[in-house]
Amino acid sequence: MRIPRLISAIAGLLLLAACTNYMPAKHAFHSALVTPYKLDTGDELRIIVFGQADLTNTYTVDKAGTLSMPLIGTVPARGRTTGEIEKDVATRLRAGYLRKPDVAAEVARYRPIFVMGEVNAAGQYSYVAGTTILTAIATAGGFSPRADQYAATVTRTFNGEIETGNLRMTDPVMPGDTIYVRERIF
Repeated sequence: MRIPRLISAIAGLLLLAACTNYMPAKHAFHSALVTPYKLDTGDELRIIVFGQADLTNTYTVDKAGTLSMPLIGTVPARGRTTGEIEKDVATRLRAGYLRKPDVAAEVARYRPIFVMGEVNAAGQYSYVAGTTILTAIATAGGFSPRADQYAATVTRTFNGEIETGNLRMTDPVMPGDTIYVRERIF
């Protein structure tokens, strides 16, 4: 009578131990969702200098993390918000080019997201505001037959550091995220 209970207890502990490899994402991982958007390589920025058609254009953040604009040259962009870029460009233009520059900046196109692992069409996809892990997987052709359909591993750059965490399918995606769908156990 004691042996079946012992076997049941051991089986229960083994199942519980199998679940312990799940590590939820760090708090800092989610705080990226409520902080102002920080630019990085691959983002396209629309900069408007009112009354200056030659300076108004779409600029891409290059691999060095900078924008290159006429007259003022390179402007550091990586890790900065659009508001910080507006102020920096206006300050540089005010220093010898324009009296009262009025500058606006907005993200024209976010850097792409990457979906890989157990999906039907792994690859690079355009980021759309409001994308969740599940909608990103749907964009990548849906789950493969062997996919774990309950959680995914997401790698995200936040404050210059690369963070990796397991997220639920309903969690939001950020530009530049890499989503990895694991193979299910059974």
